[in-house]
Amino acid sequence: MHLQLDAEAARWQAIARRFADEELKPWEVEAELNGGRIPDEQRARHQRMAIELGFSAMSVPREHGGLGLPYATQVAVWEQLGRITNGLSWCFAEPQGWMFEACNADQIERYVLPLMRGERHDCYAITESGPGSEVAIETTARRCPGGYLIDGEKWYVTSANFADFFVLQAALADGEAAGSHALFFVEADSPGIEIVRTPPFSHSYAAHHPTYRFSDVFVPEANRIGGEGAGMGYMRTWFRRERLMIAARCCGAAARLIEDATEFASGRMVGGEPLVQQQAIQMMLADCVTELWAARLITFETAAAHDRGEDLKHLHTRCSIAKLYASEMANRVADRAVQIFGGRGYMRENVAERFYRELRVERIWEGTSEIQRLIIARGLVRRGLDEM
Repeated sequence: MHLQLDAEAARWQAIARRFADEELKPWEVEAELNGGRIPDEQRARHQRMAIELGFSAMSVPREHGGLGLPYATQVAVWEQLGRITNGLSWCFAEPQGWMFEACNADQIERYVLPLMRGERHDCYAITESGPGSEVAIETTARRCPGGYLIDGEKWYVTSANFADFFVLQAALADGEAAGSHALFFVEADSPGIEIVRTPPFSHSYAAHHPTYRFSDVFVPEANRIGGEGAGMGYMRTWFRRERLMIAARCCGAAARLIEDATEFASGRMVGGEPLVQQQAIQMMLADCVTELWAARLITFETAAAHDRGEDLKHLHTRCSIAKLYASEMANRVADRAVQIFGGRGYMRENVAERFYRELRVERIWEGTSEIQRLIIARGLVRRGLDEM
């Protein structure tokens, strides 16, 4: 199932595949059986190697010392990293392109470039206790001398246990832009920040998703990202890219599941012949391959559309299509893979069992499947099928 990638994208694809298979994959079972944790020295090695390979610089513009890789190349990388369970591919921070549009020179030096170098670690404090897929931000930012006071509660702050600052979204409580949203860099050790709880989730990741309460947390004006009412626009850009990379990771996960299930079924003897010769198994595998091929075509074409500079409204819809189809596809593939492995597929040491749990959240975070369907339908109604 080869896509026509250019030579540079194919080179990066091979680099990511080697890193995934040789460095990360051997640690999956240990991570699974230890709450997602592997030895500190090994985690540090993974981070160091990922940075040296250039993964943390993929989205960073060349004028800031990054690689500025095309979207199609970044998708090729994340597809291969998506083959790995237990969040082990989250071993590096990844500053994104929107940051260089939104942040001033001082913020880029203090927050963004240190992410690329592995000197700092961020987390996103966006979601709240209300409807997670709607824009329902109750956290407020009130003006005060020299900056703002942040009040509110944030849920699912992914990787917060490794982070030293938040990217936080809040509704402005006063001023000319009252009611609109702003983004802020918030130092994790600021007074007034409290961990409410760190709930356990289905997957075994070292990166946690705590709930935080912010009570009169002072943030200097120099830490506001962009204009006072610009926060939602930046978040839409972030969501668009995240949805595309989720689709890429789902394609990688599905490919790994298909390969491993096919290998098992080829060696498992039933009634004197390999399990893979059973038509029921062949039909499941055929459906998996067909759906994966469709998902890869959607995902890579969406990445190519970004590289061609197509209309942002079109790209927004396409990313929703990619996330919707790829995440739903990967869940179906995981379910079939568990069935093919049988009892082995229900063991935590088996890749199918781990992905069966881990892939479920891909249909929820960064906008549920239902939200993606609404975005797609609205694009159809507003622009028609040919202009989506």
